[in-house]
This record gives sequence, structure tokens and C-alpha cells, in this order.
Amino acid sequence: MDDKQFYQLGSNLLQSIEVALEAADDQLDLDLDVERQGGNVINIHFRDKSVIVVNTQPPLHEIWVAAKSGGYHYRWAGTMAKPLWLDTKTGKELLSDLSEFASAQAGQPVKIQLIKA
Repeated sequence: MDDKQFYQLGSNLLQSIEVALEAADDQLDLDLDVERQGGNVINIHFRDKSVIVVNTQPPLHEIWVAAKSGGYHYRWAGTMAKPLWLDTKTGKELLSDLSEFASAQAGQPVKIQLIKA
């Protein structure tokens, strides 16, 4: 993967996360505050004052997530037809993990999926 591909994939991922969380907030009244910082960082503020931070790390071609449960690094393991980011330690999939983290911090199920680019 080159830097341009990483930028495109990371941008689509962050946009998907924003769209999914805004939809979940509207549907479930989660009282989320989703804010983009500097183009490559999303801060997700929950009702209980906890935060999840998702950001791209261009030099490493990784996505980093910080949640109540800890810090996680994800590397690209997919194709353009089947996007996939996997945790560098556990091998778990990013959006599945993020849905789990957001659900735990929101106190109810939240599903985060990729939107079509």
C-alpha cells in the first residue's frame, strides 16, 4: 500500500465511522458528540463523559483506537473489494472491535459498518 491508498482507505474508514455513529445517535438517542479534528482524528464523546479516539497514523499505515478498554493498532489486511483492518496483536477486525467498544461505552448496542466509497 502506498501513501495515497492509505489516505483514501483511512478517509473512507473515518467517514464511515462518523456516518454510522450519527445514525446510531439519531436512532438510539445516545447523546454522542462525534467531532473530527485535523482531518485524521475522530473524538467520540459519550454520555458518561468517556471518549473513544480513532486516528490514522500515515507514517505507519495504521489506524489507532483509544477506548476505555485500552489502546489498539490496526493494519490493512484487505483488498479494495473487501476492506479489512486487523489488530496487530489480536487479529480482530477494527469495525467489530469499535462496535464493541462503542456499545460498552454507550450502554447499548452500536453497529459500525463501512459505507460504500
